[in-house]
Amino acid sequence: MLTTGQLAMQTGITLRTLRYYDQIGLLTPVDRHEASSARRYSKENLNRLQKIQTLKYAGMSLQEIQEVLSEDSAAGRDFRSSLQAQVEVLRRKIAHEENIIQAIRKVLDPVPGEPPGENPVPDPDRLLEIIQAVQFEQRGVEQYRTAARLQTRRHLYDRFSMNPHGWHRWVFEQLEPRPRATILELGCGDGTLWERNADRIPEDWRITLSDVSSGMIDEALRRIGAERPQFKFLTADAQRIPFHEEQFDLVIANNLLYHVPDLPAAIREIHRVLKPGGLLYASTMSQAHLRELEQLAVSFDPGMHVLDDAIDRFHFGNGEERLFPVFQDVRLLRYEDRLIVTEAEALIDYVVSTPMNARLLLAGTVMEKFRKHVEHALQQNKGVIEMTKENGMFIGRK
Repeated sequence: MLTTGQLAMQTGITLRTLRYYDQIGLLTPVDRHEASSARRYSKENLNRLQKIQTLKYAGMSLQEIQEVLSEDSAAGRDFRSSLQAQVEVLRRKIAHEENIIQAIRKVLDPVPGEPPGENPVPDPDRLLEIIQAVQFEQRGVEQYRTAARLQTRRHLYDRFSMNPHGWHRWVFEQLEPRPRATILELGCGDGTLWERNADRIPEDWRITLSDVSSGMIDEALRRIGAERPQFKFLTADAQRIPFHEEQFDLVIANNLLYHVPDLPAAIREIHRVLKPGGLLYASTMSQAHLRELEQLAVSFDPGMHVLDDAIDRFHFGNGEERLFPVFQDVRLLRYEDRLIVTEAEALIDYVVSTPMNARLLLAGTVMEKFRKHVEHALQQNKGVIEMTKENGMFIGRK
């Protein structure tokens, strides 16, 4: 147990700040003596304070931090998962700052043909590039939520999917087996596609794994191994792919395109870096994907929503339309699967992990009521809730 003064001395946080955190309910000491105004902080308080300061450094407001802490508590997120999400937020912040630095350096570089020492008004296009680089960053609170929620959603899919073949094995089997193929994966995440197919990757393939998150690239490098010379790893944005024209035989965008803010720009960039006759593999899902989960939430509260509406940008129904102006021979392949869920907590964790309003509505005593609602639904269905799982892939040729 530490007093306020001891905590301030050991952390470098001012007494005024600690008292303000207490005042607004962000960090409440476990022991307080009203007569002497003494406050004492526990190990759990220190855990919470560490998270507060890290997320504050990442750019979140105190109100946003309060929301994140409440969500973590409601979801029962453990300390390790929280730290992993914090690392992801900080790495994204570093990558974003590096993008801004590169944009500024382009303005500082001398213009060819101009005398040294001149300081003309910068090219407006380069100034716009700086502005766009600054604006591109997502809010830190959303980055944290994304990292933490991804772990939860994978847990549901890994445990309750019925197709024993496996999504990543199926995706790999759709890739055209070209000799000496050059391959780019955009949004590679932690490299699971290649880790789960390591036994059948042709030795003469040359594969570049990219992701906007340097943290994901680090994890992919750890999983796949730096000793495999056929792999390269880099941090890159699908809207601004850092390669020359016609460099790749295949480009993979696995459940990525509906997340991209400027989808047409990403599609044009993919087309640009593909060789003539090259192929794009863009996986997505249908709008019926997990619809039963949405219905379960609505049956509890008609105003509750679970599924991320980002899917509206690129799904089974409009994917061909999005790709057809740029690619030829666009076709959709479907992966047959479904979810058979037998545990209430797995469903509740998934609901809380989504970026829609469900996580905000399920606060306090409402969460316990929702838990009983889900358990009742399971009982009514003999302990099983079956859900639609419609994943697939668009293939387009340049």
